Amino acid sequence: QVQLVESGGGLVQAGGSLRLSCAASGRTFSTYTMAWFRQAPGKEREFVSAITWTGGSTYYADSVKGRFTISRDSGKNTVYLQMGSLKPEDTAIYYCAIRTTRFASYDYWGQGTQVTVSS
Repeated sequence: QVQLVESGGGLVQAGGSLRLSCAASGRTFSTYTMAWFRQAPGKEREFVSAITWTGGSTYYADSVKGRFTISRDSGKNTVYLQMGSLKPEDTAIYYCAIRTTRFASYDYWGQGTQVTVSS
């Protein structure tokens, strides 16, 4: 099994920056992709960003391109989401996820970390 723990969320003013971390533990050797999703109250969960664990290819939702940067530290089994130029619409619970098979559904999820951006 795999356990994911997110951290780094908090309250930040619009235009500010925040870095989220997701530490993975357990049997992570089969990880193909680690990703960030977010969900605001009353809204559907949406994709934010992803990175392939081996190749390091990155992907971003159009809404965060140019503002967010995803990265990984293989030695620490950790993925980061550096968020800049934050907007109130970025307010959500941010979840870390892992999928072990390409093109498959994400298999493991963290409990989430709250990000609140004030206007």
